[in-house]
Amino acid sequence: MAHGPAPSEKEPHPLLRLVDPQNIPGHVAIIMDGNGRWATARGLPRIEGHKAGIEAVKDAVTAASNLGVRNLTLYAFSMENWKRPQPEVHALFRLLHKFLTDEAHRLLENGIRLRTIGRLEDLPARNQKLIRDLEEKTRDGKWTLTLALSYGGRTEIADACGALLKERLAAGNGGPVQPEELGRHLYAPDLPDPDLLIRTSGEYRISNFLLWQIAYAELVILDVLWPDFREQHFYEAVLDFQRRDRRYGGVSGAAARGPSGKARPR
Repeated sequence: MAHGPAPSEKEPHPLLRLVDPQNIPGHVAIIMDGNGRWATARGLPRIEGHKAGIEAVKDAVTAASNLGVRNLTLYAFSMENWKRPQPEVHALFRLLHKFLTDEAHRLLENGIRLRTIGRLEDLPARNQKLIRDLEEKTRDGKWTLTLALSYGGRTEIADACGALLKERLAAGNGGPVQPEELGRHLYAPDLPDPDLLIRTSGEYRISNFLLWQIAYAELVILDVLWPDFREQHFYEAVLDFQRRDRRYGGVSGAAARGPSGKARPR
């Protein structure tokens, strides 16, 4: 997904030298907010903001790759986004299809595994087919880019509850439900919980994103609209993350352990 000059020809960003390589978040999730406001401020149609946001996506992926982040999840299209004017919705899915088509070879070249979470059956058929094809072709990638599409945190939990209920009824199991049991029925149960959640546009909201998974995530709010997001903003967010003491409800020094007390994978 890297773009522009080859890595060997591009000078590393100065902030990279400040990042502690021993404390890289294993999973970074991003709420990409501000495309519409960016376009409106420039007297442009909203779709132009979404188009400009594509470059920000590329910068986020490049920064994550440079740091060795193993999992990057982007909130690309929420359940609530279906309420937008239909011309905008249709344009968004055309843009998504073009982006994935254009970047397919870079996913493979850079060892990036593409995954999706959400109700993919709601998407246009051609988007579904392209996504499934790319998920299959990139399944052996060394790190993961997950797109949340037709996604809502409450809907995911409701879907997980429905799947768990069906399983328990079939087994005749009426005992207490454990969190881990419900967690196994989420859209991507093998995906580790985010360590860092970034939101752009300066808004202090989580917007129904990964409600179950961000229980212990560190939140960084950036006062920049998504189309203006660049590599440096990703590094700044990680530096902010590294200055924090993650205790998971315990005492100082618990950062090396997850909420279960087990050692966290690097």
